Amino acid sequence: MQLNGAQMVIEALKYEGVDTVFGYPGGAIMNVYDEIYKQDHFKHILTRHEQAAVHAAEGYAKVTGKVGVAMVTSGPGFTNAVTGLANAYMDSTPIVVISGQVPMSLIGTDAFQEIDAVGISRSCTKHNYLVTDASDLAHVLKEAFYLASSGRPGPVHVDIPKDVTAQLAEFEYPTSVSMQTYKPTTKGNARQIKKAIEAIAASKRPLLYLGGGIVNANASKSVREFAALTGIPAVETFMARGVMGASNPLLISMLGMHGSYAANMAMSETDLIIGLGARFDDRVTGKLSEFAKNAGVIHVDIDPASISKLVDATYPIVGDVALVTKEFLELAKEKIDSSKYEPWREMCEHFEQIHPLAYDDSSDTLKPQWVVERVGELLGKDANISTDVGQHQMWTAQYYPFDRPRQFISSGGLGTMGYGFPAALGVKRGDIERVSINITGDGSILMNIQELMTSVEQNLPVINIILNNHYLGMVRQWQTLFYDKRYAQTDLSVQPNFVKLVESFGGVGYDVSTKEEFDKALKDAVDADVVALINVTVERLENVLPMVPAGGSLFNMMLDDKDR
Repeated sequence: MQLNGAQMVIEALKYEGVDTVFGYPGGAIMNVYDEIYKQDHFKHILTRHEQAAVHAAEGYAKVTGKVGVAMVTSGPGFTNAVTGLANAYMDSTPIVVISGQVPMSLIGTDAFQEIDAVGISRSCTKHNYLVTDASDLAHVLKEAFYLASSGRPGPVHVDIPKDVTAQLAEFEYPTSVSMQTYKPTTKGNARQIKKAIEAIAASKRPLLYLGGGIVNANASKSVREFAALTGIPAVETFMARGVMGASNPLLISMLGMHGSYAANMAMSETDLIIGLGARFDDRVTGKLSEFAKNAGVIHVDIDPASISKLVDATYPIVGDVALVTKEFLELAKEKIDSSKYEPWREMCEHFEQIHPLAYDDSSDTLKPQWVVERVGELLGKDANISTDVGQHQMWTAQYYPFDRPRQFISSGGLGTMGYGFPAALGVKRGDIERVSINITGDGSILMNIQELMTSVEQNLPVINIILNNHYLGMVRQWQTLFYDKRYAQTDLSVQPNFVKLVESFGGVGYDVSTKEEFDKALKDAVDADVVALINVTVERLENVLPMVPAGGSLFNMMLDDKDR
């Protein structure tokens, strides 16, 4: 059938089963928005900033496992969206961002709101397109959704000139995609899998190193089964929180720069790393020459470029971690005796006893760690937890009892302040039944505060818990530890009245400085069923500990403030 380009976009989204689009209109994308007005296949959510639209699409994608969709106009509309694309690229989040572009005849003329969107997005997308003919739109959009969700997921950008959205052409949406140069390997090499299991059986101190790829692959169930069958202890990366479940006896904790003593020591003492869907990020490894020096490495990842990029893999396996783990399970039933690792499990428990993850609670001031723990006690698995970036993000990763994958939504690789609130809006849209919490800081929350209006208008209640220390906390911490307390531009003593601010948008606000006030505010915010800001005054100079200084060895942690 004959459709114009704008109509094709709508039809493609319909075929892909899209139920939500986040976006912000403008001149170059106006034809598409005119068609959005006429349709009822999906809901469009108008954010108040393009960056927020892409972050919301990310939050939606992370909590649902579906492809998130955002739509923006050309020029500044697109440049505002770039941070979201870069964030999704670093965290392997499947999203499709559709942008408008100036008409074909004006490309390259410095036309009004023209920008080289494809050139800009090339380094922060899995793939991108400039569509120059409406007859190409159907297969481009089909490919975009396929690329975003297959292999190692990621953001795909489709740039459409305005005249192409008005151009008529035949529309037939493909039922499948075959790309000669893109064929992800999903089934692991059988010989390598066999060797890996033999290496595990021969090892004395194997350690499961679990990464965010397990979440993307929906492989948590098989990973838990493999751990239970073999009795091998596990550490989670920041992006893998919830994979094992907080109460799992085989879970040690999170490892890395702000990981627990037990997790970091286990990684330092293991003789065989079983890396599943993890990329050996620098925040995990610390000083590479000192990282797990006496360990062999099994590395399973769907992205061949990630294997041996930083740490040489003794047993490299390219494949879908869900499929590979199931094969591990079958072979392990015959090859691995879990009782063999009892001394190793006892050693890991001893590490935990020596230096448990803990903080000094106080009755005089609220400790931020207590706030995170309390949210976990009161809401637990019934809440989805998003965060912004800073100290509050690390305290959340350390102290919240994540029970399931896709419960923790945060900016990992890029570390984007302002991510949490719009992401929590997308999370709420994707999982409407659960409470959506954004744990944030007094610095981060102001970066996308305008989304209070989106939350109210779209009836997407998000509870923002501000751990307010009147500092740009993580930078202040580094200035305390490494810059002789020269607090250059990190004092945030001048602040808005957060209660009046949220009330002006139609939400509810609470100022909190005691445990009793916090409990009441959280309960009231959940019952209010509207956007909330809980402004919690916390200990100003509290540090995130343990901490591995940048470039330091994983086993050489700062465990308390006396270590600096």
